[in-house]
Amino acid sequence: MAETMEAPLPAHRLGNDLQINIDFSQVDLDSIQLPPGEDFGIKSDDEEEEEESLEFETGFGNVIVVDNLPVVPPEKFEKLEGVVRKIFGQIGTIRDRGLWMPVDSETQKTKGYCFIEYNTPQEAQTAKDQTNGYKLDKAHVFAVNMFDDFEKYMKVSDEWTPPETKPYKPGENLQQWLTDEKGRDQFVIRAGTDTEVYWNDHRQLKPELVYRRSFWTESFVQWAPLGTYLATIHRQGAAIWGGATGFERLMRFAHPQVKLIDFSPGEKYLVTYSSHEPSNPRDTQRVTLNIFDVRTGKVMREFKGSADDFATGGTGGVAGVSWPVFRWAGGREDRYFARIGKNAISVYESSTMSLLDKKSIKVDNVMDFSWSPIDPILALFVPEGGSGNQPARVSLVQIPGREELRQKNLFSVSDCKMYWQSNGDYLAVKVDRYTKTKKSTYTGFELFHIKERDIPIEVLELENKNDKIVAFAWEPKGHRFAVIHGDGPRPDVSFYSMRSPNNVGRVSKLATLKGKQANALFWSPIGRFVILAGLKALNGQLEFYNVDELETMATGEHFMATDVEWDPTGRYVATSVTSVHEMENGFNIWSFNGKLLYRIPRDHFYQLLWRPRPPSLLSPEKEEEISKNLKKYSKKYEAEDQDVSLLLSEQDREKRKKMQDEWLGWVNEWKRLREEEKLLRQELRDGEPSDEEEEYEAEEVELEEVLDVAEEIAPLIE
Repeated sequence: MAETMEAPLPAHRLGNDLQINIDFSQVDLDSIQLPPGEDFGIKSDDEEEEEESLEFETGFGNVIVVDNLPVVPPEKFEKLEGVVRKIFGQIGTIRDRGLWMPVDSETQKTKGYCFIEYNTPQEAQTAKDQTNGYKLDKAHVFAVNMFDDFEKYMKVSDEWTPPETKPYKPGENLQQWLTDEKGRDQFVIRAGTDTEVYWNDHRQLKPELVYRRSFWTESFVQWAPLGTYLATIHRQGAAIWGGATGFERLMRFAHPQVKLIDFSPGEKYLVTYSSHEPSNPRDTQRVTLNIFDVRTGKVMREFKGSADDFATGGTGGVAGVSWPVFRWAGGREDRYFARIGKNAISVYESSTMSLLDKKSIKVDNVMDFSWSPIDPILALFVPEGGSGNQPARVSLVQIPGREELRQKNLFSVSDCKMYWQSNGDYLAVKVDRYTKTKKSTYTGFELFHIKERDIPIEVLELENKNDKIVAFAWEPKGHRFAVIHGDGPRPDVSFYSMRSPNNVGRVSKLATLKGKQANALFWSPIGRFVILAGLKALNGQLEFYNVDELETMATGEHFMATDVEWDPTGRYVATSVTSVHEMENGFNIWSFNGKLLYRIPRDHFYQLLWRPRPPSLLSPEKEEEISKNLKKYSKKYEAEDQDVSLLLSEQDREKRKKMQDEWLGWVNEWKRLREEEKLLRQELRDGEPSDEEEEYEAEEVELEEVLDVAEEIAPLIE
């Protein structure tokens, strides 16, 4: 508590008192009134109090108060202070002598709270947000407040007054777009300086514009996983947009120079990333990661370090940093997220934004990990160690209990990559192994049956072990997978099932397609159909394949195509040529069976992203019922399609009639002009009245013309 002190009268004021010989202690100052608007250079007491209040806020805005600390005797002061510094020092820089724990003068024990002073108010606010509710142990859960808040709390009246009742104002329905009567899907594109959102209107064979904005983002746009928000990137940070009728800004996330973002699967959190060049060229880049609460915009946790600290594991990212740095556990609960470090996997609880059980999972030489898409199960890959004496291994670890569910040792491993099936039923581990001579490698697959007892593992090797694996992809929500394998420009494509013909849990090959111009696989989100695509160097060759019937539905080509993306319902496919090529920029929309619906050329084309849909609210039983009675439900839509078809036919007729009328009008206009110029043409023909060449009489006229005159001196001949 600050003590109230009476300030001495300034010397110049004291001199004036003596000169006019007035005893100010006898003067009633409250009775003195100054003219309106005049203060004679004397500040009022109210103004001084206001200045003191502002000075108080700016002076203590970087101080927090931590309550519910353990009460300890003097011999444990140093240990407690070390624990507090370790926890709060990770969030920001604590000033010199910036940690003070009051001591009871009678017992000589701490009072159970402390004051911490950071360098900046932002660090203090972050520390308060991240550590309030931190569980030190069962008996001590931190209660953290800003020091400035205490003055606010002291002003709260002791008398209760009922809160003001505000009229209910319903919020915008952010899922309004899902209620489209035509059942259409949206997509966003970026071309030039414009970002545009469209409906995919297959009936009209063209997209319908929903929203357009120039300079909406400074680098890229990204949909949230459930399609609720569209995120844009700016120098000051990121922003999310959405709404019932258009795209209004819903929240800003302050993070200067942000380069990358990532949503949690349930859209509760947003991770932002930035890097900063060091002042010393020998130092590594400094990296900042923030985790925001999407609805409130508050920073839930901040991570800082060198780029090397975040470069372990995974592929992609920027400046050597693996992205996403934090990987979220499967499901929409957003309960856990994890990152890979040196010899450890750090798993965090989103509710506290702190390490699970306050410690990382120690795994020597761990190189990569991935979450099951559904369950809190980690798949870890550890390469060989001890100069080959220790085998590589893949482990499955259950969270939060850290129980190892299954482990598989692998030998002579060159590289390893893990692929989860979308329902978390299977895990495929692609293993590149050295041959005995160590001069070459061959590839095989370790297939985990996750949902079966004891998690059995099958080994799959291709008929030709030396075939290079070009691409691998699971069928979404299914039991099949496809592999592109081979070394030449026309590799083979093989399809496998995790079930044998007798429905026994054994992998079996369904078919192999020989010599396909394909280097990428794109399964429909509902399974069954797959696109075999030859992108970039293979000039956009497309084959639409039905895996149920093991037959090709159609082939097509989108010259120089760089990207292929299915819509979330599996009805339509977008292929595009982005600005990596200078020519042919734009996108095509196809039906699931390979029919080209429409083409949209756009210069400087950068992105096309379908808007994701949240999972269906229908039960599996209800979906099965709809599937069985599809003909009954389809009658309504067939009638609508027929109406649209007739409308399109009528529109087409009107368009042709309009073009014909324009042509006839143009012809009549030229006839009129020709008639007006008839006299002029007759004059140019020396009075010949007819325009028909057949009526002309030809007359030959000889004309002599002197071409040149030259003088020469002839030599004298004797």
